[in-house]
Amino acid sequence: MPLKDGSYKGPHWATRRAILELLKTRGSQSSSEMAKELGVSSMAVRQHLQELEQAGDVLARDESRGVGRPTKIWALTNLAERHFPDRHRDLMLDLLHNVKEVMGQEGMDQLLDQRAKEQVSVYSRRVKTNTGLKSRVQALADIRSEEGYMAEAQQESDNSMLLIENHCPICSAAESCVGLCSVELDVFKRTLGKKVSVERVEHMISGDRRCAYRIKRAAS
Repeated sequence: MPLKDGSYKGPHWATRRAILELLKTRGSQSSSEMAKELGVSSMAVRQHLQELEQAGDVLARDESRGVGRPTKIWALTNLAERHFPDRHRDLMLDLLHNVKEVMGQEGMDQLLDQRAKEQVSVYSRRVKTNTGLKSRVQALADIRSEEGYMAEAQQESDNSMLLIENHCPICSAAESCVGLCSVELDVFKRTLGKKVSVERVEHMISGDRRCAYRIKRAAS
């Protein structure tokens, strides 16, 4: 699949895209093999590979091919999958719709309840209810960040805490199944302990920029 313009033009995406597709469809290659296939110079391919390596999309290993210096063989990393079609979002939405169609609302509620139990079990291993409120909320924020929510814990002037989530990796699913958000609020309450109240004060589904939860010690 030779390119119309084989010259190297800095961050020229067409060439980099062609390299990624070649590694995806043909497997590991040397820069000279890719240059021959694409109809560009080895120098141009190596420059693109260096940029792709810096971005985390490819990596190289040395391979001995007889006499002489080892040859660098290039391959895609797991991160490179972001450049190829991924329909997991559509699949999840289809599954949620099918669950509700087949099992009804009661079945959906049971599914969400089971997921909540599993989340509480996992979260509770790291969020210790015998520690201070700030420590608990920070531990929960750390977990949520690891899950892709870009979360942070913020202490307020009245000593309450804000759990802020700047991103929602399941937003499309939450829009399709409003029960997901209700369950998450319950998960936070159960994880943080009985003597804590949790109130959602900002919600992406309602048009806010982020989701935020005000957390404070419950009144006696």
